[in-house]
Amino acid sequence: MLAALRNPQRVGNRLLATPEGAAKLQKDRPDTRPETKPEIVDRQMLEKLLPRGAVHQGIALSVRPLAPISLDQLLADAAADAVILVLDQVTDPQNVGAAIRNASAFGATALILTARRSTTAEATMAKAASGALEVLPLVRVPNLARALDQMKAAGFWCIGLADTATERLESAPLDGRVALVLGAEGSGLRRLTRTHCDILVSLPTQPPIRSINIAAASAVALYEVARSRSNQAI
Repeated sequence: MLAALRNPQRVGNRLLATPEGAAKLQKDRPDTRPETKPEIVDRQMLEKLLPRGAVHQGIALSVRPLAPISLDQLLADAAADAVILVLDQVTDPQNVGAAIRNASAFGATALILTARRSTTAEATMAKAASGALEVLPLVRVPNLARALDQMKAAGFWCIGLADTATERLESAPLDGRVALVLGAEGSGLRRLTRTHCDILVSLPTQPPIRSINIAAASAVALYEVARSRSNQAI
């Protein structure tokens, strides 16, 4: 929530807090926008306005969705060593939120989701991302195969993760512009997505558990890219 308050791209903020929540907020947010003042309400009123069972600390923030960014704009602005995380029809907002947090932590440029059959639960996703949604651009594309072709034309090496691939991630070229493409847990990458990747690789998992969820897989893959680049810089 503090990240949302600090984000100048967030508009329409309405901040509610109990007296105790307001005191905590004053202590924790010295660098947030000063014009965002909390409306003081009692705990009963605050809980009436929140979904049943919502966890809070006496503070609630209502905001409009962030303005969307287009794939064309993302690719035009991308650095020569940009890393983009791509999720193919991943519907679990907790996993997507965790992947956003991982991408931000390991220095990725953006995260791409399919416009259809992916999560739209932004509140849950934002909570799982722990503030990373405020700093990492999220792009939704209507056709992932076409988007991968656009990325390749822009100089991105598109690396798909598949547990059946014989080549390991660490052996793939990980310098320059890289897109890591991950599929939904269970079904994995769709056939058309696979064929539009430059290469398919696997993580070094062991039987009988050969696959891990998106949150874990994205962290491992992003770490390997960061590790590889760090070693090359030495």
